[in-house]
Amino acid sequence: MNHVVLYQPEIPQNTGNIMRTCVAIGAKLHLIKPLGFSLEEKYLKRAAANYLDHLDYVVHESIEDFFEHEPGEYYFLSRYGMQSPDALDVADASLTRYFFFGSESTGIPRAILKPHIDRCFRLPMSVHIRSLNLANTVAIVMYEVMRQQDYPGLERFEPEIYKGKDHLLK
Repeated sequence: MNHVVLYQPEIPQNTGNIMRTCVAIGAKLHLIKPLGFSLEEKYLKRAAANYLDHLDYVVHESIEDFFEHEPGEYYFLSRYGMQSPDALDVADASLTRYFFFGSESTGIPRAILKPHIDRCFRLPMSVHIRSLNLANTVAIVMYEVMRQQDYPGLERFEPEIYKGKDHLLK
């Protein structure tokens, strides 16, 4: 199973959008405190829309608490990573994998990244910007992971359930 880990997220709208992405791909979400918002905040629920009932998530008190209770393979997005997500070998969907994303303002601390340097990756981008929006980054990375795994559990070619499979043909 794939897991999304947000290290000390600060912006509720980003986290709400990431919650929605996690529901869309069937990933569990882990939030590592401190959070820059309340989980009860109306903006968070608004961004996650009515998908919160389908979200599998857990809040961890600290990064130490997370590592103590969540064994598996860890991958870290960092602008200091030396490989892009397509270079990762994550095709085996049966393994438990955690994909870490840092806070909007400071990312993931070096002390956490350094022991996992071989599992640090980055998104290729122009030298004119430092980073992309966190919610967009999570979606890009996690859909690359899902692509490598051949989209396990996702409906790729099933009929569209809201307007019908022939909607574009009408």
